[in-house]
This record gives sequence, C-alpha cells and structure tokens, in this order.
Amino acid sequence: MAEKFEVTWEGELPASPREVWDAFTRRTAGWLWDIDYECRAGGAERGLTGGGGTVTVWEPHRRFVTRAVGDGGDVNQLGYALEPRGEATYLRFTHHGAFSGDHDLELDACRRHTAFYYHSLGEYLRHFRGRDAAYVSVQAPDASARDGFSAVRRALGVTADVAVGDRVRLEPAGTEGVVDYATSEFLGVRGADALYRFYGRDRWNQPVAVAVHRFGGGADDAARAWSAWLHDVFSTEAVA
Repeated sequence: MAEKFEVTWEGELPASPREVWDAFTRRTAGWLWDIDYECRAGGAERGLTGGGGTVTVWEPHRRFVTRAVGDGGDVNQLGYALEPRGEATYLRFTHHGAFSGDHDLELDACRRHTAFYYHSLGEYLRHFRGRDAAYVSVQAPDASARDGFSAVRRALGVTADVAVGDRVRLEPAGTEGVVDYATSEFLGVRGADALYRFYGRDRWNQPVAVAVHRFGGGADDAARAWSAWLHDVFSTEAVA
C-alpha cells in the first residue's frame, strides 16, 4: 500500500514574482526539465508526471498548483506560492504524493533532489534569467548504481573536498565552470552558457545521471558527448 508524503522547500529567489513565474511555468528546461502547461486553471500538464496532470490553480505571479492522479488513485500535487520581497521573491513550494516502495529511501531522495532543483532555479534566475534552454539528460550504465558517483567524480577530476566557488574543467563539455553546488550526492557546475548537473543516484540504488541545461543550442552534441563519456568511465571502471 502506498504511503503518503509531503516535501517542502522555501526560500528567497533573486528575481521578481513575474520572472519566477515565467521560470517555472514556461522555461523549466533552464533548471528542471521540459514541462508544458496550459496557461489556465483546468489546463493540461505534460512532462512533469508520467501520465500528465491538470493545473488546478492559476493565479499569475501569486499561486500555482498542478495535480495528477495515478492509476491506483494516488495523488501527486505540486504547489507554489510567491510573495514579493523588494526586488526578490519568496517562494514556498509543497509537494504531496505517495510512495509505493521503500518510503524512507524514496522520501530521502525526493527531499535531496528538491533542494538541488530549487538551488538550480536560483542559479537560472541569477545568471540566465529569461533565456530559453535546451535540456538533455543521460544516464550512466546500470553498474553505476553501485558506488558510481565516486567514479564520476574521479573521472571529472573533482576531489571529495571540492567547494562551492571552485573552478573546474569539464572535459566532455570542453569548458571551464564554477562549482555552484557540492554535496556527497550532487554536483552542480555553472559554465558561461550552461548549467551542468551531476546526480549521484547510487545513494538510492539507481544509476548516476548527468543533465545539461544549455543556453545557446548544441543539445544533441552534448547528449552524445556525455553519453559516450559515461560509457567510457564505466567501461574503464569495469576493467579496473
């Protein structure tokens, strides 16, 4: 039987309510992934949840709620409340749903992913606000579900003590960037024209993944490059 959960995030974002609203209703590829919403209460949601959902609250620049009901009747609902704070916006995000597997493991994953996603929203608003992005995500081989993130970090040349603000070079991207997020499960790097996100999902017995939010095209090239790189990393690890 599925067990219900609630995950929340709240914090100040460096943009106006109008700009924050634009980021999470129209430009999600810049910090999350591609999602499409019909701009009205009762409109369709596509891309956020597997089977799609429905926008239940649409109050531009103030409140937004989207809701999906699964085959088993379980509800997955995400809500946003925006409050102006001078030139910034205070966002309160709430996610209600249900887990059918290991509740504690899935709740831990949801909480940690949520914190990373909304950090990425802040980075988007601070550095790429109002720009469209091409989003790509690639997954490492299944073997990466066992201590795979440490292998990715080694291959990137990123040490365990890397800190926010450090400069790194991403060979598959052929560019330098600044670390903007660093935990034992996630690494975020901001380049001149892209956000690079590394997901250590082996913590939850899942393969490692890499996502790129590219502002300026080249998404297909990025997908091929990172996919080939991940394959090489784990081919090498298997030999070693």
